Parts: sequence; C-alpha cells; structure tokens
Amino acid sequence: MTSNIICIVLGGGQGSRLSPLTATRSKPAVPIAGKYRLVDIPISNCLHSGIDRIYVLTQFNSASLNKHIKNTYHFSSFSEAFVDILAAEQTPSSGSWYQGTADAVRQSLHHLAVHEFDYVLILSGDQLYQMDFAEMMEHHIKANAEISIATIPVHANDVPGFGILKTDENSLVSAFIEKPKTNFENWASDVSPQMAAEGRFYLASMGIYIFNRKLLYELLEGNDRTDFGKEIIPQSINEHKVLSYQYEGYWTDIGTIPSFFDANLGLTDDIPQFNLFDKNFIYTRARMLPPSKMSGTHVEKVIIADGCIINASTIKRSIIGIRTRIGFDSVIENCYVMGSDNYQTLEQIAESHESQSPIMGIGDRCHIKNAIIDKNTYIGDDVKINVEGNLENGDYGSYVVQDGIVILKKRAIIPNGTVI
Repeated sequence: MTSNIICIVLGGGQGSRLSPLTATRSKPAVPIAGKYRLVDIPISNCLHSGIDRIYVLTQFNSASLNKHIKNTYHFSSFSEAFVDILAAEQTPSSGSWYQGTADAVRQSLHHLAVHEFDYVLILSGDQLYQMDFAEMMEHHIKANAEISIATIPVHANDVPGFGILKTDENSLVSAFIEKPKTNFENWASDVSPQMAAEGRFYLASMGIYIFNRKLLYELLEGNDRTDFGKEIIPQSINEHKVLSYQYEGYWTDIGTIPSFFDANLGLTDDIPQFNLFDKNFIYTRARMLPPSKMSGTHVEKVIIADGCIINASTIKRSIIGIRTRIGFDSVIENCYVMGSDNYQTLEQIAESHESQSPIMGIGDRCHIKNAIIDKNTYIGDDVKINVEGNLENGDYGSYVVQDGIVILKKRAIIPNGTVI
C-alpha cells in the first residue's frame, strides 16, 4: 500500500526560534538525544512504515544536513529507495527562495514527476513522534479522501498555538481556524473516550498531510498560494474531501529552545513519552566509536552516547552526546551536552595544558546547570554556568540565555574560572 507514496520532509526556514543552534546548520540537522539529528525522526517513521522514497527540502545552512543524509541513508543498488536533499535552486521558472511550505513543494514538483506514485506524504522536519504512516494511508484510501490531515487532540489552553480543525461524525473536516485566541469553544470535535477523559476536545493540525497526486498538482500549479496551513488547507475544505486522521500518541513540535530542551531531557525519564528503546528505533549515521568510559561518577537519569570519557563526580537528568569529555569533580545537572565531532590528540591536549587553555569538552571542578552545550565547545576548569541567580535573556557572544536556559554556541571557548 505504501509503495505508491512519495514523501516530502519540509526542512523549514531559517529556524530563528532555535537560534543559536541553527546558526551554522539547518533545523533538520540539529542534534537530538546525543547521537541523532532531527531529520532522523520523520525519515525513521517513514522507513518503518514501508515508505522509502523520500525528499528532504531545505534552503538554509544545508551543508551539514547534506553530509548527514549522504553518510546515513544507503540502500541496495537493486532498490528504488532513496533519501535525497532538494535544496532551493534558481531555475528558468523560479528564481526565488521558498516562500512557504506550499511554495517549497511547488518548486520541487518537477523532481517528483520522474517517479510513479499516487499519493504524496508531507511531513515537518522539526517534530518528535512515532507514527505508522501506513495506517494513516489505509484510513485515507478507505474513506476515498483527497486530502488527509493528521490531528492530535489538545486542551483548550493549547488551542491558541495551533491550527484547529472541526470535524463531523465521519471525521471529515468541515472547518479550519488558524491559532484562535478567543471564542473557540464551539470548535470542539468528537474524540475518543480516553482523550475526552483528559479534557482534550480540540483537534490540532500536526502539519502532516497526505495528498492525492492529481489534486496536489491542481492546487499548486498556476497560482501563488505559498502555505499549506494558512491557504491550501482552509481553501480546500469546501471543495474537496478532507479527512482528519486522529493520532493519540506522543507528539511535540520542538521548534523553540524551551521545547527542544524539555523534549531532550524528557528522554531521561524512567518511562519517557518518546521511547528510544522501541522496536521502531531511530535510524541515524553508523559511527565506529569506542564504548563510553566512566570513572567515579554518580549518574542519575542520564543518557550517555558512544565514545565518551567521563570522570565527573555527578551527572543528573542530562544527555551526554558522542565523544564528550568531562573532567574530574565536575557536576552536570539538567543539561544537554551535544558532544564533539572529533577527538583531540594527546599532543593537542598536552599543548593546551602547557598554555593553560581549555581542552575540548568540560574541564575539572565545573558546575553546570540548565544548559545546552553545542558541539566542539572548550570549557575550562572551575567554570560555573547557571548555578546562582536569574540570568537575563540575551546574546552574550559565546553564549545565549533564553528562558532560564544557557546555550553555549558551537565551538565556544570558556576560559578557566569563568562564572556565567
């Protein structure tokens, strides 16, 4: 059933809400859970659903994403499967950047035309969830729908942050409103008894769509509509059969620093809402790294990726990414440490010690709380970050403060004894 589907993963715009993590990489390339990239989530969901023809659309800072896709997703030479990047490009018919989600797909239609398919699955590149798209596709075909929208029941206080759909008794969408602030009480829809018991009566669009091929081309060609959520979907409801596919599992949009931080640290819970240890595991780049090594460290609710050397005294509710080095007597609490892209040699480490400059990783006797530490950072000895007082939001050069979270920028150098 999924053999006649092509998937498009939307890479998003500049990702300014995830800055500074998106300063040098596109949003789908942002590291998550210590060893993955955001783009691995929708791609893994597709592959586990039997969908293996996937385009990833991007236009900002795409070099690291291109490298990750190239090094990760390899298929048999006898297979038609692929995961390819489609970066925004100038052509005789289009000389502009993508102007929105629908415009991005419109500019990519000529790449799809060489394939045989009846349906297009459109996904976002910055969400955390596990979904069987084969079930959604079956639901779409059985209802003879032209467009299907994945929806998730939400509480009333969540409504202003989403596009909200109104459905009838057959799950057909009868109305759509974009992020209503007030007077949305009449927008409640039929939900399952479990969702009703939790007070989740409003159906929010998850930004996951299935379009029949013929209709998608009709809706996009010969017009200037640029966005699915604001234009294409609302304008299609009265003219086409638009179906709601209710999803009741874990799903979160991680497009902001606080949501990104919470989603990552939530993975350390005893029974996390997003299960990394499920049979439908996340595909990512296979690295030939040594196992991690720890000495004298008390750990509590911690995820530690491959290739780490850890001598810290205590690590609590944190994610420690690949190749992370943490020195003696350091304390790490509520942090996401992304790790490093390479190891320093013993000679480089010796030179740093002689010059009394930090080596890559986290030094001795540091205390760091509520922080995101981007890749390849150099944190010296006796550094304290976010341990005392309330920090004001702002960009301070080597780091940014946002909503009580300190984000150390990629390749930041924090000298010995620094207090942030």
